[in-house]
Amino acid sequence: MDSGIGLLAAAAAMRRLRPDADLVLSSDPDGMPWGPRTPEDLSGRALVVARAAAAHRPDALVVACNTATVHALPAVRAELEPGIPVIGTVPAIKPAAAAGGRVAIWATPATTGSTYQRGLIRDFAAGAHVTEVPCPGLADAVEYADEAAVARAVAAAAALTPPDVTDVVLGCTHYELVEGAIREALARRTGGAALVYHGSAAPVALQALRRLGVGPEPELPRTGGLTVLASGRPAELPAAALG
Repeated sequence: MDSGIGLLAAAAAMRRLRPDADLVLSSDPDGMPWGPRTPEDLSGRALVVARAAAAHRPDALVVACNTATVHALPAVRAELEPGIPVIGTVPAIKPAAAAGGRVAIWATPATTGSTYQRGLIRDFAAGAHVTEVPCPGLADAVEYADEAAVARAVAAAAALTPPDVTDVVLGCTHYELVEGAIREALARRTGGAALVYHGSAAPVALQALRRLGVGPEPELPRTGGLTVLASGRPAELPAAALG
């Protein structure tokens, strides 16, 4: 679940790991973007999306949204667990900071500077130099496949990124869908330095499998089905998701 197509990164990772898995993609086009909402309002929207997914009786629910994990994960878990394990999406700050380099965390304005993200930095990045980079408008631009808006938002965030950065955390699931554009912008910013990029999709998919007590089996036949829900209604993937 996510506000929009940011869930595609985690869904694709799960499909690669378990091509036999039936996937339910539950998003909220009626209520997005979630980032500017108050925590209480965001939690309410997230619960609507989670309930729609839960009606399909999944084995697990992945909250494939960093902002929703920050603000709504406790509410979703309180309602659905223990019947349905709920897996949140945590920015990959710990692995990014492991080498003690200079880390930039690209995230939505709602996540940047949040108590949650600052706690992750305190707990896992004490040995690294960390810069939090807000990316206003980037998730929306990705959602609507607005290439010009993506370019503007990426350029603005790149300008806030220290040129000596070594690691970049993609702290919003939407950003993993335009990683190529981000890499190009930061290559110009850093003079072509070889940066390490850290996303959440693959680790979250693996954690979901661990919670279910099963392992990756990427060699299985691709027999998994796909159900798409838009603000609780049966739907098809939007055109932006197919590009």
